[in-house]
Amino acid sequence: MKILVLNCGSSSIKYQLFNMIDSNWDVMAKGGVEKVGLKGSFLKHEKETGEKVLLEGEILDHQTGIDYILGVLNSEKHGCINDLNEIDAVGHRVVHGGEMFNSSVFITDEVIKKMEDCIDLAPLHNPPNLKGISAISSLLPDVPQVGVFDTAFHQTMPRHAYMYALPQALYKKYGIRRYGFHGTSHRYVSARACEVLGVDYGTQKIVSCHLGNGASVAAIKNGESVDTSMGFTPIEGLMMGTRCGDLDVGAVTYIMDKETIGTRSASTLFNKHSGMLGITGISSDMREVEEAAEKGDENARMAMDMYDYRIKKYIGSYAAAMGGIDILIFTGGIGENGDITRSGVCKGLGFLGVDINESKNKGLRGKEMDISTSESKVRVMVVPTNEELVIAQDTREIVEGLANR
Repeated sequence: MKILVLNCGSSSIKYQLFNMIDSNWDVMAKGGVEKVGLKGSFLKHEKETGEKVLLEGEILDHQTGIDYILGVLNSEKHGCINDLNEIDAVGHRVVHGGEMFNSSVFITDEVIKKMEDCIDLAPLHNPPNLKGISAISSLLPDVPQVGVFDTAFHQTMPRHAYMYALPQALYKKYGIRRYGFHGTSHRYVSARACEVLGVDYGTQKIVSCHLGNGASVAAIKNGESVDTSMGFTPIEGLMMGTRCGDLDVGAVTYIMDKETIGTRSASTLFNKHSGMLGITGISSDMREVEEAAEKGDENARMAMDMYDYRIKKYIGSYAAAMGGIDILIFTGGIGENGDITRSGVCKGLGFLGVDINESKNKGLRGKEMDISTSESKVRVMVVPTNEELVIAQDTREIVEGLANR
């Protein structure tokens, strides 16, 4: 079964074409469209052989962008399929499913309506996700589509973990509660770590750290998410590239009063000008922050200390919530490539049974590896995430299930 996976952002479309054969899979092609609706838009395409091509053009909207993608997949020069009819299904990453979706779903008109009802919860993300679905409906009307939600994995959180201490009326009226994000990533790496270690996923206590420009930690007990650091929106929790993370609400209202700014400006401040960028005044990119710290920049050094400290606090709190940890996982751009961050986070966690092998950790980038010592009671794993594969697997399972009815 050939499955096209789409991840539509506000001005970008990422894609991968999978060939799913029994329990095996291959990526036939992957790439992305950038600057949708903007000047200088282009498509980057990479074939299974590693051959890369850059195609420039006027890509005014998501439907045009997806039309470009289908064209290059089917092209004689750069393509990997002979006919678009070879695409058996399309899987979409959808950011927010609210409380309506606790698993991936076959997309119908009713499902689309429910996804539209979630737009208020993710006004920047769900609309482009829906545009991708609409584009496929127009371009490949007979191809089944599946939605895979970032929030779905965390729908197993107990009420005491996801509720805020606000009047119940606000939850009932507006759905204000903690939802969590990066669910597809946490789900993949936690299951994959158990597979590599040869242990039963349904019996393990796992803390998964997805560390990138956006970052979150999840507590996964016996195969289910029981808590996670992101909340009603992706701003809660860890300090991130440009997001502030946990912040006293009183500080928010104080800043708004003193700076005489409204909710939109406040949202921009806390989402786009805070975090590593706000503290350092240098960059949101951890590599540039590390470089500045090595040169003696005190703010860069402080930002790194803050970053590690906050992750460490969440690991400790989730150990308390689950009654211990069996596996600690690092994933995401920083988690997979940042040996300095991994070392800084693990330092001082010996009381939990965490002991990493620094020679294994040092210089490790983007590779799957157990970096704990043989004496460590907690297995510390680096697991590159593969959200696209999860989307493809869920899509195949749902479409095959429909066919077997």
